[in-house]
Amino acid sequence: MMQAPTILLRGTYEMLGRQLFEHLSLQMNAGEWTCLLGPSGVGKSTILRLLAGLETGGTFAGDITASDGLSLANRVTFMAQEDLLLPWLSVAKNVCLGAHLRGEKPDFEKARKLIRHVGLEKQIDQTPDTLSGGERQRVALLRTIMEDRPVILLDEPFSALDAGTRAAMQELAADLFVGRTVLLVTHDPAEAARLSDRIFILDQSRLVETAAPDNAPIRALDDPSALHCQAQLLTILRQSV
Repeated sequence: MMQAPTILLRGTYEMLGRQLFEHLSLQMNAGEWTCLLGPSGVGKSTILRLLAGLETGGTFAGDITASDGLSLANRVTFMAQEDLLLPWLSVAKNVCLGAHLRGEKPDFEKARKLIRHVGLEKQIDQTPDTLSGGERQRVALLRTIMEDRPVILLDEPFSALDAGTRAAMQELAADLFVGRTVLLVTHDPAEAARLSDRIFILDQSRLVETAAPDNAPIRALDDPSALHCQAQLLTILRQSV
């Protein structure tokens, strides 16, 4: 894996004559988790798409830079809320999908090691319809890590899971994504409080950083500093609705 950079996004975004955000400045530190919260429709997913180099349907006036001076092209991988597994492929082949789509030889040995690491070795040759929601998200996480990119963008990847599975998936993601620059968009204050090195809240008018707990992530579910942070975030989010 290439060295993970610090990323800075600065600019203004407009769509269909509506200004979604203005003079925004968002910094994601190298090798850390940055969480972005806020109400729906303020541009959180748009920021992810801009960083990923995807079409957004609007106009961005600004710049996206990395601390090493290199382009982000081919250094970013994106994980959406839906697992997007191909139903006709096995677990192993879904994990290796990126290489297949690029016409490269898949590293099935690495995939098998990762699959064993997350406890899915018995399902390695099964198709997604035989898996639970949590198992499918584990496969999606592995597909993301198999891309071996230093920058990872996560768009509410655990929001559809039950509370216990979500907590387990947060811990797995923290384990798999060590050393990478991660931006997580979430609506869940508890998730942000557990996972974040830095926390930002975006509303209709501005982007504000809110202090993350002092201790390092990932934090225990009953960690007092994480619970305090969660309460503060919820209060701010309620005020921004």
